[in-house]
Amino acid sequence: MSVIVEDAGIFTTIQDSGRTGYEKFGVSPSGPMDYVSFVLANILVGNSRGQCALEMTLKGARLRFESDCVIAVTGADMSPTLNGRECGMYRAVQVKAGDVLSMGFAKDGCRTYIAFHGGLDVPAIMGSRSVSTYNHIGRKVARGDVLGFIDTHRFGINKARSITPPPLPKGERTIRVIPGPQDYAFTDEGLSTFLTQPYRVTGSFDRMGYRLEGAKIAHKTDSNIISDGMVTGAVQVPGSGQPIVMMSERQTIGGYTKIACVISADLPLIGQSKEGDVLRFKAVSISEAHEALRQREEYFRGLEAMFLAGVHNYRITVDGHAYNVSVEALEE
Repeated sequence: MSVIVEDAGIFTTIQDSGRTGYEKFGVSPSGPMDYVSFVLANILVGNSRGQCALEMTLKGARLRFESDCVIAVTGADMSPTLNGRECGMYRAVQVKAGDVLSMGFAKDGCRTYIAFHGGLDVPAIMGSRSVSTYNHIGRKVARGDVLGFIDTHRFGINKARSITPPPLPKGERTIRVIPGPQDYAFTDEGLSTFLTQPYRVTGSFDRMGYRLEGAKIAHKTDSNIISDGMVTGAVQVPGSGQPIVMMSERQTIGGYTKIACVISADLPLIGQSKEGDVLRFKAVSISEAHEALRQREEYFRGLEAMFLAGVHNYRITVDGHAYNVSVEALEE
């Protein structure tokens, strides 16, 4: 039960919900750059939200299936085809042994996710299957890799499982931030510049962070502080006055002033940005950030409840071995 990687694309990695509890040792959390697309792919194939999936950047992979499976493709549109025919996105797709899934270049956005029912059977390291190239935990997917599936003994996924794709940002996008923790280190003019001027994504963007360029953000004195803790979404401003947004594989401490932090609900907007895209920052309150996260959670829960309707779970024993089995009625 596996899939063979015939072409790995530009940068394809395996990601689950992330690696927690090791930042004190300098290990970044990793995990998906677009958490929303990642979770939707897993929901569509009947997985738990955090099950491992493939994350592809700018150009996707070509995969040959050695066994039947149910998959879902979400995120940036890389024109997925199954055996040369368009297979669609944001829907559960049943694939058969011998089928070939091919992905092209991203037409919009930056990152695409493929979830496999049951997940990928790869070793967990420090409690996670997420690859972190900066921490040298695992490696990116390469041509010739054989990725096994976790056998969950599920009979099927309803072919009607599909959702309306959430809109990917186009043109300028507004990113909500919480000011601080070192906003006091910037002049009033510098703070105003950050919150009113556009910033363009440079070619220096990856899973560690996004370097932006635009109007210089002025410090009161200089950009250096005693190194302190870093979080995903922190916006560092070094002496150049050009902001850097820290992402999934960010370092765990940093010695540059942090003018703000991107709220969790808007991190996927950055994860789907690429060179040339323009970002604007807007300050919001912590309560507004919590409300945005609550709305996202309600959206996920609503989809899970909708798809679980009509699913029956059983525990059966075959030749002395017990299995948990979910049965979902298939559409005629």
